[in-house]
Amino acid sequence: MSAYAIAHLRNVVPGEPIAQYLHEIDSTLAPFGGKFRIHGGQAEVLEGDWSGDLIMIEFADRQSARAWYASPAYQQILPLRTGSSQGDVIFLDGVPDDHRATDVLEA
Repeated sequence: MSAYAIAHLRNVVPGEPIAQYLHEIDSTLAPFGGKFRIHGGQAEVLEGDWSGDLIMIEFADRQSARAWYASPAYQQILPLRTGSSQGDVIFLDGVPDDHRATDVLEA
């Protein structure tokens, strides 16, 4: 089952550190099969307040997502992002194609 690394970043400071992070992150994802599915963009807010950028990276499973995040290559560039932004990062598992909203009632 696919798993996702999701980041909600706020107050991103443009500059060399974040540019370097962006130049290097793809090579950290490749060994773990990570693929960007959402990478910022203009959000259309329908309810509530929203600020910042949403990033979603898909992995084959949560084990791969964890291995990527803990990898020496990613840990080396992580301070470039955390020193240039504020945000939250989580892992979530996806759902099967036949998932229905009521499935959560049975869990």
